[in-house]
Amino acid sequence: MHIPNLFIYVIPCILLNSCTSAYVPNTINTPLFNEKGEIQVAIHSGTSGLDPQLSYAITNHIGLQLNGNYFMNASNVSGKIFDHYYAEIAPGYYSKINSIFRFETYGGFGLGKMEVERENELWDVNTDINLNRIFIQSSIGLTNDIVDTSFTTRFAVVNLNQNSVKRTGLFIEPVLTTKVGYKYVKAVFQFGFSFDLDTNNIYFRNSQPLLLSIGIQINPHKIFNL
Repeated sequence: MHIPNLFIYVIPCILLNSCTSAYVPNTINTPLFNEKGEIQVAIHSGTSGLDPQLSYAITNHIGLQLNGNYFMNASNVSGKIFDHYYAEIAPGYYSKINSIFRFETYGGFGLGKMEVERENELWDVNTDINLNRIFIQSSIGLTNDIVDTSFTTRFAVVNLNQNSVKRTGLFIEPVLTTKVGYKYVKAVFQFGFSFDLDTNNIYFRNSQPLLLSIGIQINPHKIFNL
């Protein structure tokens, strides 16, 4: 009887009771643009690993995001190695409510890959799992030269694929983001949660439940007066 590779991976995880995360949500990008031509470059580190972000205001109401993620987790105790690669693109709409308050919404699509290796005295397990995600996120916040703060909710449909085996999860991810500094460079702090909306889906029970990161954002258009 043939057992798909995904289940060969899942069964040892259950026995060891120490699975790596099935889904690792990346840091949410919240540019809060003011006008056409603005550029933001950021890098974050946290529960999702390393998250580079690039944002550009194409017009006075249309923005574009390019985001990536790299997560590596190695443990000699459990004998597991887990690498996660991910990239996404997200066009969206933003609007100035008044001089400081902003609203924005972005929808995007991303592709990624998980490479999992688990070793102990009984077996070695190596597997690659492909990931894709469709998402929509909306933010409301305020921005000035010193502080930006926003509340964002992201809805995500996550698909895990390995050979002919496919599993789908639905997540809601509320986060609070604060940026502090000056108009050229700001430190970024983000905290939130990732909730699996299908609690009966055993394939996503080990997903990362927190979004916690710290980063730095540079605004080249203000530095170089673009």
